[in-house]
Amino acid sequence: MDVDRFFSGFTQTMALQLGHRGRSFIVASLATVSLLAGCRHHDAVVTDSAPYLQAATAIETPDLQIPTDTEVHSALRPVSLTSEIPTEFRDVSLQEIVQIALANSEVFRDLGGVVLRSPSSTRTTLDTAILESDPRFGPQAALSAFDATFAASVFYEKNDRALNNEFFGGGTRILAQEAMVYQAQISKRTPFGSEFTFRNNIDYDDNNAPGNLYAGAWNFNVEAEYRQSLLRGAGIDFGRIAGTSRIPGVYNGVLIARANTDVSIAEFELAVRDFVDDVENVYWDLYFSYRDLDSKIAARDTSLATWRRVQALASQGRIGGEKDKEAEAREQYYRFKEAVENTLTGRVLGGRSQSERGLYLTERRLRYLVGLPASEGVILRPNDEPTRAKIIFDWDLSLEESLSKRAELRRQKWMIKRRELELVASRNFLLPDLDVVALSRWRGFGEDFARYNDPDQFGNALGNFAAGDFQETQLGVELSFPIGNRQAHAAVRNAEFLLARERALLGEQEQRIVHDLSNAYAEVDRGYHVLQTVYNRREAARERVQALQVAFEQDQAQLNIFLDAQRRLAESESHYYDTLVVYNDSIRSMHREKGTLLEFLGIHLAEGPWPHQAYADGTDKIDRRTILENKHLPSHRVISTGFADR
Repeated sequence: MDVDRFFSGFTQTMALQLGHRGRSFIVASLATVSLLAGCRHHDAVVTDSAPYLQAATAIETPDLQIPTDTEVHSALRPVSLTSEIPTEFRDVSLQEIVQIALANSEVFRDLGGVVLRSPSSTRTTLDTAILESDPRFGPQAALSAFDATFAASVFYEKNDRALNNEFFGGGTRILAQEAMVYQAQISKRTPFGSEFTFRNNIDYDDNNAPGNLYAGAWNFNVEAEYRQSLLRGAGIDFGRIAGTSRIPGVYNGVLIARANTDVSIAEFELAVRDFVDDVENVYWDLYFSYRDLDSKIAARDTSLATWRRVQALASQGRIGGEKDKEAEAREQYYRFKEAVENTLTGRVLGGRSQSERGLYLTERRLRYLVGLPASEGVILRPNDEPTRAKIIFDWDLSLEESLSKRAELRRQKWMIKRRELELVASRNFLLPDLDVVALSRWRGFGEDFARYNDPDQFGNALGNFAAGDFQETQLGVELSFPIGNRQAHAAVRNAEFLLARERALLGEQEQRIVHDLSNAYAEVDRGYHVLQTVYNRREAARERVQALQVAFEQDQAQLNIFLDAQRRLAESESHYYDTLVVYNDSIRSMHREKGTLLEFLGIHLAEGPWPHQAYADGTDKIDRRTILENKHLPSHRVISTGFADR
């Protein structure tokens, strides 16, 4: 039988039975057997196995058991110029849109597509909880190092061996033995650098040694051991910082874990702040899109009326109806029509929206940010008006708020606190290991493990143990230290460098915040004055158009001047609302730089509720501290209320 045909048919049959993953095994087996068999038609075999190679190397998509999002898979067609324009609007306020965004945002969305390009960099509402519950570095993981541990073991042996020396066999050269060893213990570490162990040992030995009192006997003992570190690893501060680590530079204590959680909380606040900042920014962009569209439509309608008037003059053969003037009026009409279409829909280039904000595009961006469907037959419309009033920020108060409320500074201060704790722990590793060990043991020995009402002293091990005739005590000191201790010295130096780095970063961050706050403060002032200027420009352009409109209708104004006035009015209208939105953006930026943006929007963050026992423990500690402080108070005290001088 031809080898190639045999293996080709065999692989086809097995591939149908084994499925996709079985094919890769078949292909590998096929290649191996072909080499061993020395097939002369190797090329034919490779050709026959090509479909299996292709299937084995294909990229797979995992089959996940997740529910289907019907909202995503049944999304409606987006609104465009060729679709039916929705006539229903949903008026939303800024407060309402922010509430919707926070309610629908398990993932903090952004308009740059980071969730697709780098999902690991995307912030979610679960990040802090994930870090808090981390089984390796979370606070509970750090506390678990001090949990009591139970361990037990039992082993049975049957030995039958020939020995060269009678002494090792207890007087016999042929040793026959049955033995059992049982051990159980509970041990617990404490943050003070101590360790408690309660241990029970039981062993049974039955052998043929002629020197035995009993052929088989039980040993039963209970021992308690206490070990206390006096130098390295001693003290509650070290235990809460380094935990049970005995390696310089590795710190897994509860204070370090809690500092990491506080850093994560600050990062969560920053993520919320940036998210709602984007939401408000797009909200006012949508407001501008409506106003910009209104100005473009008004300019288009005005230019259409002008074009029709020029056509009417041309049909009557009057002056002002020349072909060049008709073409000029027509060109301006189509220019404004193009502007209306672009302003209505918006344009996307290279996957990112242009700086020109289209109504439909901006509305979809807002829907995406707040977690609403991309299209549902209703158009969102802002019903809040941006402020036109002059806002004056107090510089000294703003500077104080920015240096005390910015989450970036709080995050960096927690990093400094963590480095300070690590430096304290690293200095402890410079000390030698000096441990005090104390052990107390009660023994029991007997022929049987337990025997009721046995008068023999060694009749049963439990009775002998209960009598307390055999007790042992051990006290000792253990000392060890590496000569030179280079690792600990390197850890201290490294901790000092890390602390210096974090402090330098904090200083630089404060400098940056002051600069950004200065820019934002000046921008608010500039925005208001420019808004007044642009308003006056718009009024002047409107008055000019009104004057030229009367003159043009009386054939006393040139067409090109009138068309230029219309363009200037359309530009000034759009520019006015753009400047108004920019002014409100500057107010929001000022609150952002001050660290009060969330307060400005009525958003308050707080950690979730603790267990009831935690509140009870906290109340108990406060009561104890109050009692302790009252014991040390002088007999007479003068308490200032702050109103004595008034």
